[in-house]
Amino acid sequence: MLSIVEGLLIFIAVSESVLGVLGNGFIGLVNCMDCVKNQKFSMFGFILTGLATSRICLILIVIADGFIKIFSPDMYSSGHLIDYISYLWIIINQSNIWFATSLSTFYFLKIANFSHHVFLWLKGRINWVLPLLMGSLFISWLFTFPQIVKILSDSKVGNGNATWQLNMPKSEFFTKQILVNVGVLLLFTLFLITCFLLIISLWRHSRRMQLNVTGFQDPSTEAHMKAMKVLISFIILFILHFIGLAIEIACFTMPEKKLLFIFGMTTTVLYPWGHSFILILGNSKLKQASLRALQQVKCC
Repeated sequence: MLSIVEGLLIFIAVSESVLGVLGNGFIGLVNCMDCVKNQKFSMFGFILTGLATSRICLILIVIADGFIKIFSPDMYSSGHLIDYISYLWIIINQSNIWFATSLSTFYFLKIANFSHHVFLWLKGRINWVLPLLMGSLFISWLFTFPQIVKILSDSKVGNGNATWQLNMPKSEFFTKQILVNVGVLLLFTLFLITCFLLIISLWRHSRRMQLNVTGFQDPSTEAHMKAMKVLISFIILFILHFIGLAIEIACFTMPEKKLLFIFGMTTTVLYPWGHSFILILGNSKLKQASLRALQQVKCC
């Protein structure tokens, strides 16, 4: 039987999931239509479409896994469902983080302004940097899959009321989880570095513009301040996403902490839906498309 707080958190998680699927589906649809209309493939459109698609899959697998553990944990005590969920989770989660890191790297190389020769060299080869990052994703998969197979073979789902409980010491489980997520942590570190460097670049440019222009607010300064707010919100949501994942992983060894697990699930889903709407409001093309769509819905 669920408590009122648990029921409220589940309702919030489901609402976030619906909004996330709608928001990311809209981003993917607009970019696909734009690609067909212009008959031109762009790296930015590919990243946005891939990010939206991976987030929809991420939302679905987080909610499905959460509902199984909350309402029907016995499903994990027999068969290979937990194996399939784990393999899908590795592919979808790492793909999502790769697309988010690629987006921050793309923005960094396109917008930032640094005079360092390494940055200028990378900026001139932006079309090669992203395929290189994709290679790192495949390497991460090659490293991660043997680890997750070993964890699944060494662990055993409990039976009866002790469902989805590992048959190994907690310290060993968390050590193996760190090894499984080495690739994710490296991509997340790269994401934070590129975001912070881009914020520094935008802040420096805004300061210069404010010193040069007096009497009125320069449109360029407003645009840069808006971009910094979007980046900061992106970082906050991404960090909350990792905190939620950490809570869910920790609760895997404490199945009795149902409320904490539901809170972790709600926090995890906050990033995929929240950032999709930030992208829509922060991108002129997506914003105009959303306004047109809302107008058509209103007319109907």
